[in-house]
Amino acid sequence: MHLYTWSWFFLFCYVLIMIIIGIIGNNRVTNSDDFATARNSYGPLLLALAFASTAASGATFLGLPGLTYTYGLSTLWIAFLYPIGIYIGILISQRSIAKFGNSSGARSIPEYLGERYQSEFLRVSAAIFSLILLFYLAGQLVAGLVMFEMMLGIPKSWALIITTLVLLAYITFGGAHADILTDGAQGLLMIFLAIMIAILFILGVGSDGLPNLVLKLKNDDPQLVSSFYSGSPITASIWSYISLVVAHIPLGLLPHIGNKLWALKNESSRSRFLILAFSFGMILPAITLGGALARGIFGDDLLDSSLGANAALPRLFIDIFPTWVAALLGVGILSAVMSTADGLVISTSQVFANDIYRKTIAPRIHQNLNQDRLDKNVLIISRIVTALTLVGASVLAWFTIGMNVVLLTWIGIGGFTAALMGPLVLGCIWRGVTPAGAIFGFWFGAILFILIHTQILSSLIYLGDWFKFYSDSPYSAATISGLLAVIATIFISLFTKTLPRHHLDKAF
Repeated sequence: MHLYTWSWFFLFCYVLIMIIIGIIGNNRVTNSDDFATARNSYGPLLLALAFASTAASGATFLGLPGLTYTYGLSTLWIAFLYPIGIYIGILISQRSIAKFGNSSGARSIPEYLGERYQSEFLRVSAAIFSLILLFYLAGQLVAGLVMFEMMLGIPKSWALIITTLVLLAYITFGGAHADILTDGAQGLLMIFLAIMIAILFILGVGSDGLPNLVLKLKNDDPQLVSSFYSGSPITASIWSYISLVVAHIPLGLLPHIGNKLWALKNESSRSRFLILAFSFGMILPAITLGGALARGIFGDDLLDSSLGANAALPRLFIDIFPTWVAALLGVGILSAVMSTADGLVISTSQVFANDIYRKTIAPRIHQNLNQDRLDKNVLIISRIVTALTLVGASVLAWFTIGMNVVLLTWIGIGGFTAALMGPLVLGCIWRGVTPAGAIFGFWFGAILFILIHTQILSSLIYLGDWFKFYSDSPYSAATISGLLAVIATIFISLFTKTLPRHHLDKAF
């Protein structure tokens, strides 16, 4: 059978399974809170798989192999350091977010911030600015597009439409339950795929052994086997890797990932959940090694192709495996894409349904609305906005097809992580953060990231070539912005009114 035939067959099976899980999730949705959080519903193993697979995303499974294909083995630092940053952030913040989030009934990270600092302005600010994560979602859709175009042989437009419809089919049904159940199943497949790629790399498949693979890379470009790649700001120096870890500290607290902390069934299982999630999180980046295999086999041919280096891993599968195996493994990559995209869709829908409608608009215009009717309105809005979010992200993905998936997603991630560094990360370890400090720190980090990464700041003030070089890296821009935002948060908090002691006792 032809590759396309096998791919259509496995895609049909995949979509069918995801829809069935979505229906199961729908049966578990009893109210809008269930749709948003699946609160206290799952054990540590399933939730750890879901958490790790959501954090990994299409950026890990297509973007990172693409970076390794382009810049060589220096990008392995990116692959295996970023989970460390994520889980440092989770260790710092998870206890406070999980306990206070559950006790206050928070359904989203913006709502958590609003309750934590007793500030409607901060909640609305975080909700509106979180829409920058549409770039993150667009990156996942681009990754799905690459897979569908290569594995199914269909035009880009249809590949994008199919990716969007697959997500829409099961997320609209089951909300957070469908998100967690599907992410757990997809996480298992992703772990298998990562281990398999690591074995293929160790064996040097396609290059007559690992020594020959390394030699091929060195002959192609000596920098491909060095610890640094001077031509790229994300792999050029020790600072590149330090900034990578720091920038990822708030990533596990982004709305589509952090809300999974509220789905853990038993508080006593939290340590087990963290150990499992970290273990899975350190296995999944092994998929990056596929980019080195692809560079050894294909040389630099893919750099000038229409899909670019994002196509390195699927092209590798097609070249070295029987057609049915390549098609099956393609579904594994698709799982990585969907496992992050579905969480992003859920969190974005809650911006409008929960943070803006339920918490801001309804109390003003629906003061006499009973709780059941309000809950139904929130659920309806959640499902409608889910569809609209996917349409908007699809349009954005269409105009950013040529970008590397990692760098595209970090346009969204970088701004939000810089904004969260003060009010969320610092706010989980220091009781002294005030509402004014949190608000100022949030917007200071967000705006500063935009000014640095777009190089507006360096065009207004001469900051030297080094600054321009490092501002090209979203990790570096996010780190500089986030650290300065923490300093700004501390400074403003020292001179502004603190929260009541009884509220802080509850929050901590």
